[in-house]
Amino acid sequence: MAVETVTFGCRLNAYEAEVMKSEAEKAGLDNAIIINTCAVTAEAVKQARQAVRKARRDNPSARIIVTGCAAQTEARSFGDMAEVDLVIGNADKMKAQSYAPMVFGTPLNDKVQVNDIMSVRETAGHLIEGMDGRARAFVQVQNGCDHRCTFCIIPFGRGPSRSVPMGMVVEQVKKLVANGYREVVLTGVDITSYGPDLPGSPTLGKLTQSILRHVPDLPRLRISSIDSIEADEALYDAVATDRRLMPHLHLSLQSGDDMILKRMKRRHSRDDALAIVGKLRSLRPDMVFGADIIAGFPTETDAMFANTLAIVAEADLTYLHVFPYSPREGTPAARMPQVDKKIARNRAEILRQAGNLQLANLMASRIGKIENVLIERNGLGRTEQFVPVTVAGSQPGELLAVRVTGTAADGLIGEALREAA
Repeated sequence: MAVETVTFGCRLNAYEAEVMKSEAEKAGLDNAIIINTCAVTAEAVKQARQAVRKARRDNPSARIIVTGCAAQTEARSFGDMAEVDLVIGNADKMKAQSYAPMVFGTPLNDKVQVNDIMSVRETAGHLIEGMDGRARAFVQVQNGCDHRCTFCIIPFGRGPSRSVPMGMVVEQVKKLVANGYREVVLTGVDITSYGPDLPGSPTLGKLTQSILRHVPDLPRLRISSIDSIEADEALYDAVATDRRLMPHLHLSLQSGDDMILKRMKRRHSRDDALAIVGKLRSLRPDMVFGADIIAGFPTETDAMFANTLAIVAEADLTYLHVFPYSPREGTPAARMPQVDKKIARNRAEILRQAGNLQLANLMASRIGKIENVLIERNGLGRTEQFVPVTVAGSQPGELLAVRVTGTAADGLIGEALREAA
């Protein structure tokens, strides 16, 4: 075994895992497992610990390295695990020299090598050749977050907001397209905050326009989760004018109730969210939206939850990432009056059912339509609106025009007509 990565959490973690693997191998590391953790919920941290123990059981001679957001915020607790050989902080996990102690057997005063993430001011761009086992590629454009939502520990795992220079992002996209990738997803922690730390203060919209202009051979560009209140006019213009920008956006919504949004310290209101969704649909009628939603946030009443449930239909949200509230030590929300965990779980399930109904309606509306589908693996692909579709006889990486013939439990069923235009 050379270097294996086990990744939890967001698309940014998936991108960073590719960089870490490359940098660790560049340093000469082998027979090692890097576990890239997530800290967004207590459950995510629990899963990371379980993965550490499993990795040691299955690979008793391997070096076990833990990094990522949970390693940054709970460094000592991972360092105290007997199964762990080294803990590396988020600031250093993508540097080859961070893995040198494991390569050369350098004695460590402390196996926890985690620095102050809040002092980091730059995010270095990294050029990767591709993403192992994926037909789509993720590209990091930003890291960190300057906001302080009351429920969120991630700023303390990622540090302040910082942007990758536009030229480096464009070069990365060009390299991926040259290597055969047909879709690129822009990712980060808070990507709509992109740019103010760079010369000229570009925006996410300006970056998007630059990619579409300078990489004409890129068939599909997708944007990951956005904070809609930060969307800029250039982004709206890109949505309206370039069909290569996919009609699917995931919103960092969190709640549909104004009082809960205020207590979360979010910067948008319920009406703001509805207005932004409406504006984007007016520019691109085929636009679909997903959303992150927290159920059972502290002080959430039945009436407040009803507002959140209602916005799912009002905004026509299709892909919901629903989390029962999970208190994170050190955050203001953990000190607020808590909602009973069983109630939070029940509310989360109700929201998931509402999201499933929305997705079922969207899928039913596509029957008989011709969709452009990027095949990812095992005959399964995604439409431009991110709907999963099974296409018999297809191969990973193919971009096909597909007639939708029906639905199944896990998505659409279609038949390939030809290569997509």
